[in-house]
Amino acid sequence: MTHTLDARLHLLDRQMLDANGAPVGTVDDLELEGEVGEPIGAGAPPPRVTGLMSGHVLATRILGGAPPASRFQVIPWRLVASLGIVVKLKPTDMVFESQWVEHWLRDHVIKHVPGWRSGGRRDAPQ
Repeated sequence: MTHTLDARLHLLDRQMLDANGAPVGTVDDLELEGEVGEPIGAGAPPPRVTGLMSGHVLATRILGGAPPASRFQVIPWRLVASLGIVVKLKPTDMVFESQWVEHWLRDHVIKHVPGWRSGGRRDAPQ
């Protein structure tokens, strides 16, 4: 079954969650089948999404320009389980590298701030 999606409305900037509900990144760009820069002829089928691209592109969004392809991790479209408020992914052995900066900051900076835990904090004064 084929579905038509508006990429800006249904895909871009959506948070992606792995099969366990953990965030693995956001959809920053799309990988499409076909030749880049080639016009789509009349009556030709529309491009198909083959992958979701996630990476560290905040600086280029703020300052302009395009990030290099090496800054993206491509998540194959076959791993998409559902689209909604978030993009849910199917179980996979794939290692998601797009949030390594957030994980590094959490483990090396935020974790050492008193009271960093939400809820039942163990380090809260009694």
